[in-house]
Amino acid sequence: LGCVWRVLRTAEQSRAALLILRSPCCFPQLTGVLDDCFCDIESIDVFNNFKIYPRIQKLTERDYFRYYRVNLNRPCPFWADDGHCSIKDCQVEPCPESKIPVGIKSGNYNRYSQVTNANTDIVDCEQAQDLGAINSTLSNYSKEAFEDWARHDDAQDHFCELDDETSPDADYVDLLLNPERYTGYKGPSAWRVWNSIYEENCFKPRSVYRPLNPLVPPRGKGCLCLEKRVFYRLISGLHSSINIHLCAEYLLDEGWGKSLWGPNVQEFRQRFDPAETKGEGTRRLKNLYFLYLIELRALSKVAPYFDRAFVNLYTGDRQEDRATKELLLQFFNETKAFPMHFDEKSMFAGQKIEAKTLKEEFRLHFKNISRIMDCVGCSKCRLWGKLQTQGLGTALKILFSEKEIKNLPEHSPSKGFQLTRQEIVALLNGFGSLYTLYTFYGHNPFYNSYI
Repeated sequence: LGCVWRVLRTAEQSRAALLILRSPCCFPQLTGVLDDCFCDIESIDVFNNFKIYPRIQKLTERDYFRYYRVNLNRPCPFWADDGHCSIKDCQVEPCPESKIPVGIKSGNYNRYSQVTNANTDIVDCEQAQDLGAINSTLSNYSKEAFEDWARHDDAQDHFCELDDETSPDADYVDLLLNPERYTGYKGPSAWRVWNSIYEENCFKPRSVYRPLNPLVPPRGKGCLCLEKRVFYRLISGLHSSINIHLCAEYLLDEGWGKSLWGPNVQEFRQRFDPAETKGEGTRRLKNLYFLYLIELRALSKVAPYFDRAFVNLYTGDRQEDRATKELLLQFFNETKAFPMHFDEKSMFAGQKIEAKTLKEEFRLHFKNISRIMDCVGCSKCRLWGKLQTQGLGTALKILFSEKEIKNLPEHSPSKGFQLTRQEIVALLNGFGSLYTLYTFYGHNPFYNSYI
């Protein structure tokens, strides 16, 4: 008989709608093995539901991970700015200075702490003993050490265009108070962003029906090498993740001064139903699973970086910091236990010069996509677009730094591999946002507590 959907105006009806979403008449269950890896969807579901989801949800609620510093005022580098969206739900509320934990405000200097602590004159200051806290009376030698590390970081092969966290235009945003959801931002401005990503910066299979703009016809058939297939599937998975957030948290009714947000089945079907997407919907959802696998693999590989005793997640609250790191290490142990990780060694494994050229092309294409996020007209969409692309870019940086991570010194920072706080926060929150597939698509048993 198909699915029945109407605008729901009460909390009881909204909760009942989630039961409708689980009905097979609405969405067939995704099953089977994913392409380009030896992992099946059912195994990912079980592992995420019982091992990953409970921990990542707790982590992203901790102070260290909930505050993200971002510059939402950077001009679009590719075309004349269309102006910012004036819809009220597009706006981002920056966090007041008084609400930011003191350790986070002091700056992300955790990576420099060993050099600093060895050369600073302030040995009995308790704050200086906390990794990440920097006192204004540091010795000149320490300041030179900071500059040396910064120069090296600038030279690293980043996959993303990083915001300057010291810029006066950068603000701290409380991610818990600015959730990713549908804001009303759509039309030519949004099309332009995604068309630029797919048509100019993505290794797109020509058999794929794209882009969002129905006026642009599909191309003929074609195929791609593994590396380019992976790139396309990651971008497609990222796009699917964003779209699912919009469908799962849709503005259903503005009411009398109080908005009602909830799942919009029709919107989901338009984007993912095979019948309405010329067969592309299932592939888009599978690409989201593939993205999950890639980021899960990166998280399992970066664990040694955080395992070192001197690496702290500094907020200024010793008890909070210890608990957060303990929770993070438990989370990493779970990621390492997954039995069917993606094998990144199969990428860029050909002739040395050709592989190096392809890897650099891969990196530059993705970096360009991260710059396109500054062209998004909706501030809240721009916030989450920048965070998720930076999270994925950090994951790629980790995957292709295996040698540097293996050679990390146990008791001091390394010039070979470093992560900024901005990258760490984006990595964990970007990965955490992927669980929306399970809450919307009906796979997550923990969501039953809500209904």
